[in-house]
Amino acid sequence: MLHELTAGEAGLLVVLFPHLAGLDLAHVEDLGGGVRITARTRTAQLACPGCGAVSAQVHDRYRRRLADLACGGRPVRVVLTVRRFCCGSPACPVATFAEQVPGLTGWYQRRTAGLRGLLEKVALALAGRAGSRLAAALGAAVSRLTLIRLVRALPDPQAGPVTVLGVDDVAKRKGHSYATVLMDMDSHRLTDMLPDREADTFADWLRAHPGIEVICRDRAGAYARAAREAAPAAVQVADRFHLWQNLAEAVEKTVLACLAALDPPPGPDSPADPATAASPGVPAPAEPDGFRDVHGHERKLVARHRERYAAVQELHAQGCPVREIARRLGLARGTAAKFAGAASIDELLVKATRRPTILDPFKPYLHQRWNEGCTSAAALHEEIRARGWNGGILTVQRYLCQFRTTDGRTRQARAKPQLTAPGTPPLPKPRRVTRWIMTHPGHLASDDAANLAGLLAASPGLAAAAGHVRSFAAMLTSRTGQAGLGPWIDAVRSSPLPALHSFANGLEKDHDAVLNGLTLPWSSGAVEGKNCKIKHLKRLMYGRANSDLLRKMALLN
Repeated sequence: MLHELTAGEAGLLVVLFPHLAGLDLAHVEDLGGGVRITARTRTAQLACPGCGAVSAQVHDRYRRRLADLACGGRPVRVVLTVRRFCCGSPACPVATFAEQVPGLTGWYQRRTAGLRGLLEKVALALAGRAGSRLAAALGAAVSRLTLIRLVRALPDPQAGPVTVLGVDDVAKRKGHSYATVLMDMDSHRLTDMLPDREADTFADWLRAHPGIEVICRDRAGAYARAAREAAPAAVQVADRFHLWQNLAEAVEKTVLACLAALDPPPGPDSPADPATAASPGVPAPAEPDGFRDVHGHERKLVARHRERYAAVQELHAQGCPVREIARRLGLARGTAAKFAGAASIDELLVKATRRPTILDPFKPYLHQRWNEGCTSAAALHEEIRARGWNGGILTVQRYLCQFRTTDGRTRQARAKPQLTAPGTPPLPKPRRVTRWIMTHPGHLASDDAANLAGLLAASPGLAAAAGHVRSFAAMLTSRTGQAGLGPWIDAVRSSPLPALHSFANGLEKDHDAVLNGLTLPWSSGAVEGKNCKIKHLKRLMYGRANSDLLRKMALLN
C-alpha cells in the first residue's frame, strides 16, 4: 500500500528517523513484512572530492537502496535518489562524483550509518551466531559472516603513551598456540595483542613503543629477556599471583614426597606381604593405587613415566633447553618441563598413580566390607548407593578387580587379600594437604586445621614447608621483600626440601623482578582478568576465532 506524505506526516517521519532530515520525503509504502521510504536529495551544488572545485552540473541520477534501522520490529528500507555531478576542472582526475548524505550513506554501503553502527555493537557483544539471532529479533537479519566482516573492518582503537605495561600470555588453543596480551596498567585498557609469546615479537613491540617505565610480567623467561633487550631502563616487576602459584607447585611436590614417607610399610594384613601371597606360580594381587596391575606386572603408565624421565633427564644433562627436548621427544612443552624439573622419578610416579577419584569417599567402607567377606561387586555397589554413591557398577568392579586373583576356577578356594585395616584412616590427598598449607591458618575449618596439625606433627618436612610458606605469605602481603627475601632464601636452602630449593633457585635467577614484586605496589592482576574475558569471547565465537578476529574482539570490547 503506497501512501503519499503530507508536510505534517513528513515532519513526523523525520522525528522518528532524524537522519532523514534534509531530504525530500516522497511516500511510504507498506510491504507487509517491512516498510519502504522513498526520498531524494536537495543538493544544488557539491564540491569535488578530488580537487575541491564546486560543481552544479548534474551528470545523471540513480537510486540507492539502503537498509535502515527497524521501526516497530519491522525492517525499513530507504530508496534514495541521488545525483552524480561533473567536475568542471580539466586537470582533476575525477570526472564524475556522487553526493553523500551525512549520517545516512557511505561509499559502497547498502546500510545506513545507524544500522551499521547497531550491527557493529551487536557483533562486538555477541560475535557471530548469537549476534545474528539478536539482529534478526531487532528486524535486521544478517548472517554471522557479515557480522564478522563488520568487526574486521573496524579500525583499531587509538592507544596513548603507556607508562606501566602489563604483559601475560593467553591460550589461543590450549597446549598448542598462545598469544601475548599487553595492557596499560594505569587505565586498565588493552593496548595490543601479539600473535605469539616469543621474545623477539615482544621486543619489537617494545622498541616501537618507547617510554615504558614499569613492566609487570609473569615468571616467563621470554618476556624477561625481551624487556632486558628492548627496554633496559624499565623496571621489571614479577607478578605476586604467579609467585604464589609457583610456590604452591613446589609445596605440592614436597607434600607428595612427605606423604609417601608417611605411608605404613607392608604388614601381615597388606597384600604386598609375602606371608599372604598366593601359592607359587600365581601372581600376587596388586597393591591399592600401586605401581603394578592385577597380573603383578608394572603398569603401562609407570613404565612410560620411567622411560620418559630417563630420556628427558639425559637430554637435560646435555644442556638441551626444554623446548628442544619437547621437540626431539614429541612431548608437550609443559610435560617436558615437568619431567626435567622433577627431583626423582618417585615424585612423578606418586603423583601420577594417586589421582583423586569420585570413589575415594567410599573406599574405606569397601575395604571394611571386603575384609568382612563381602566380595560381590553388585552387592557392594548397592550398599554404597544407599550411602550416596551416584556412579555406575563398572567403577566399583574396576576398583575391586585389583584385589582378586586371576584364575577364575580356583578363585573361591584362595584366601582373600586383606586391605587397609578398617580403623586406620587413609592419608588425605596431596592437593588437599597443599591447600591446607597454602591457606591462612585463621581461614581453615576446625577439622582441616586439626588434620593439618596432625600431619605437621608426624612429618618434620611438612612442618618446615608450612613454616616457609607462612613466612613467604607474610613477606608477600606486607611488601617487605627488600628485607626478607634474602633471609627467606637462605632458610629454605638450609632445610632438606629439594622442591623448595628449586623454587628458591628460580627466585635467585629472577632476583630483581621478584624483589620488585615483593616490594612495589604494581601487579598484573588486571591482565589476568582480561585473559578471562578473552576466554569468554572465544566461547561466544564457538572457538572459531583466529588471531586477527580475536585481537579485534579483545581490543574493541
